[in-house]
Amino acid sequence: MTSTLTQTDNPLLIGKGLPPFEQVKPEHVVSAITQLLAEASDRLTELEANVVPTWDGLVEPLEQLGDRISWSWGIVNHLLGVQNSPELRQAQEAMQPEVVKFSMRLGQSQPIYAGYKALRNSDEWNTLDPGQQRIITAAIREAELAGVGLQGEAKERFNAIQLELAELTTKFSNNVLDATKAYSLTLTQPDEVTGLPASLLGMAAQAARAAGHEAATPEAGPWIITLDMPSYLPFMQHSRRRDLREQLYRAFISRASSGDLNNQPLIERILELRREKANLLGYTSYAEMSLASKMAPNVAAVEELLESLRQSSYDAATTDLADLSQFAQEQGAAEAADLHHWDITFWAERMREQKYALNAEELRPYFPLEQVLSGLFSLAQRLFGIVITAKDGVPVWHPDVRYFQVADEQGEAIAYFYLDPYSRPAEKRGGAWMDVCINRGKVNEEGTTQLRLPVAYLVCNQTPPVDSKPSLMTFQEVTTLFHEFGHGLQHMLTKVDYSSAAGINNVEWDAVELPSQFMENWCYDRATLFSMAKHYETGEPLPEHYYQKLLAARNFMSGSAMLRQLHFGLVDIELHHRYQPGSGETANEVRNRIAQTTTVMQPLAEDAFLCAFSHIFAGGYAAGYYSYKWAEVLSADAFAAFEEAGLEDDGAIAQTGRRFRDTVLALGGSRHPMDVFKAFRGREPSTTPLLRHNGLLAA
Repeated sequence: MTSTLTQTDNPLLIGKGLPPFEQVKPEHVVSAITQLLAEASDRLTELEANVVPTWDGLVEPLEQLGDRISWSWGIVNHLLGVQNSPELRQAQEAMQPEVVKFSMRLGQSQPIYAGYKALRNSDEWNTLDPGQQRIITAAIREAELAGVGLQGEAKERFNAIQLELAELTTKFSNNVLDATKAYSLTLTQPDEVTGLPASLLGMAAQAARAAGHEAATPEAGPWIITLDMPSYLPFMQHSRRRDLREQLYRAFISRASSGDLNNQPLIERILELRREKANLLGYTSYAEMSLASKMAPNVAAVEELLESLRQSSYDAATTDLADLSQFAQEQGAAEAADLHHWDITFWAERMREQKYALNAEELRPYFPLEQVLSGLFSLAQRLFGIVITAKDGVPVWHPDVRYFQVADEQGEAIAYFYLDPYSRPAEKRGGAWMDVCINRGKVNEEGTTQLRLPVAYLVCNQTPPVDSKPSLMTFQEVTTLFHEFGHGLQHMLTKVDYSSAAGINNVEWDAVELPSQFMENWCYDRATLFSMAKHYETGEPLPEHYYQKLLAARNFMSGSAMLRQLHFGLVDIELHHRYQPGSGETANEVRNRIAQTTTVMQPLAEDAFLCAFSHIFAGGYAAGYYSYKWAEVLSADAFAAFEEAGLEDDGAIAQTGRRFRDTVLALGGSRHPMDVFKAFRGREPSTTPLLRHNGLLAA
């Protein structure tokens, strides 16, 4: 008989506290997760045999059981995103089916489901607070969505689908990562880098040195451009070589669409399985199933919102393209009469520079990471009364990772977070995200109940330090950091003591972007911007004329930007609601059909955007991409409350900020998001502030 491992043998078995990242190795994964699942299975069997339909007898033991697995499995999945390796990937892929199987067993447990329903009908129900009641109601709904009502062949088929989907979505994500990593453009001639900013040349030379060109310099090259966003986007914005822009653009839009990394068959299979899964549960489409646990009441409500915003933005986007073409013509550009996709970003940047005399690269020196963090933390103190300080001596997964403490007005620690700011394309997936390291909750330690403080992961992919310079951020990278910090705030400032509804847990998916998008607005606030925008060498504050240009340029091509998001959202809903895989129309053809009314420049024939659309095929946004716009309505209206209070009035801002903290940030998933919003705003949300903020409505 195999002996039971201890936490001394395997750091993934510690089960509490901060992860010991420097000790965790890929070879620990299989043994630890195997043992944890066996222990959890025994505990579940015990609970099922002796169901006690009370909060203490049922809900708390199940929370503890879930916490134990999520601590260890969470570390594995986090490292997969930030420190990917073939060995770790192999170990994660080996255990994922087993984790999914246990999750399905728990979700489909008839005794546990019956226990929850008995608790809802018991005398104790009326003694529980609204947060506890919502947790139980959500657990019943989740069990039903997990197939608890299925029997025999239907149940077996449902479980097989779940396993296959877990495998397919992981493969989809890995294919995107590998395809992005596999392509690079090596430039050796000075005319190939004409127009490129010094920051990109430095990063491209650094990439060349890492690839073996030891003598590469920013001045003489060679230079390596990749499909990673901090490299790709500046190249598309500034390269004067139209042929190279076209080459890079075509590589970008065709990622993971051919060869061994082809995601196209995976897309069709994922959509087919999702529809079948929804049908087994009695829903006509996966979108209907998805919305059963979201804030939006139904597909019609989602499409109504997206269509109303589309009508407000389509003409503006059409005008944007006409203005861009006219501008290129005025500059004497040969391509002006026939702008292509690879020209848009370049000419938009030139037009922004001329129209607002604003060059994104000129702003970089005013946004060194340390100064941006200082401004962000000052804003958090101004709005929410919290104090953030760096903490050293904590195990991290990479030397660039930092760890911070969040304290209340009395100086008492209430939360912590890691920050992993820089792009590392060889091992770290693209994009930016907040994830849960540790949930807030009450835990029993040696016979006494203690409060476990929340810990967040904040992960970005911004421009790393180059040579002797610090990380100099683009303004877009600044807003991304604020966005993820907003997610972090909801996780960290929760006042809910039940981990199932603390922070972002149990928050309807289409409301979860509210705090993150809300925080982006503060990047344009005068006091906030000037607290962080200081030249990294001289300490000189951002000149006033730059600030005015930033404000003026905020809504530059905003119709195009909104229409782009609506395109993604409408494609997502169509694929998950009406699309029938194998019906003669492919997923890509659906996308092209919808593009006729949601883009003003139709996609190229080889555009395989869906093959890299990880949000809906490998993330949590399936039939939920609309959530960005749904939540943006909420966030714009929430920020309007601060505008109405007076952004220059520190007292009124602090008072409004405290109300926001005590509702949106504190209540987590303990109340329905509409109730939370109304508690803050005093009414239901309006789309007017969003349209006004985007310049699509008269002030």
